[in-house]
Amino acid sequence: MKQRIITAIIAMAVFIPFVYMGGWPLILLTFLLSAIGLFELLRMRHIRLFSFPGIFSLLVVWLWILPNNYDGLLNAISLSKIEIGLFAVLFYLTYMVASKNKFTIEDLSYSILSVIYMGVGFLFFVEIRETAGLWMLIYSLFIIWATDSGAYFIGRAFGKRKLWPEISPNKTVEGAIGGIICACIVSVLFSLFGNIEWYIMVFITIILSAFGQIGDLAESALKRHFGVKDSGNLLPGHGGILDRFDSLLFVWPLLYFILDAFQVI
Repeated sequence: MKQRIITAIIAMAVFIPFVYMGGWPLILLTFLLSAIGLFELLRMRHIRLFSFPGIFSLLVVWLWILPNNYDGLLNAISLSKIEIGLFAVLFYLTYMVASKNKFTIEDLSYSILSVIYMGVGFLFFVEIRETAGLWMLIYSLFIIWATDSGAYFIGRAFGKRKLWPEISPNKTVEGAIGGIICACIVSVLFSLFGNIEWYIMVFITIILSAFGQIGDLAESALKRHFGVKDSGNLLPGHGGILDRFDSLLFVWPLLYFILDAFQVI
């Protein structure tokens, strides 16, 4: 636990300044985080990052991450991100043929899934900072941190009923509910400094907190399928980048769509 707390404090001290600065510093940090996350994903499938499909996947992820007001190159060649995704599929299929099926259809499908998972999740991380601003991005971070901490401590103290033992045997229903409650408390505090009413913030937070826990379970299911305990060992006591960002990669796209619906951005 001590190591986990120390790592979290150091990681926040490095991460938060980039979030505060925004712009290119945040984009470059996001490039790094997405590269590590993609490496962790591909490694589970025994696909090397420094291979043709690995490097190609990374380039597609980075193109997707560029926010709309930074992708002048894509506009210059009249390509949307959807079109880039479609061309990427054709390249993967071409490489499958060229490799004489050494790069299998399963490898192809997993690579595409990895690109979408990393590219879309981190794209909306940057887009929220660029469009909704610092306050809303910090809100997303704190409610997920509150969800994770609340679920962990309340689950340990009061957890009896298993939430989804086939995927994550340590998670409990009580912990999941406790995580949502903790996130709602944090959201009320954030509402004091924002322009959204507290009850709307609580409603949004309930959805995001629950969805974030689904993102956590999704990564747990992936690791269980490949027989992996942690996605990596970059963060002592926490695992890899995916282990820390699995919930947020689910939450950021959903938060962006909710903010768009409420015309906040």
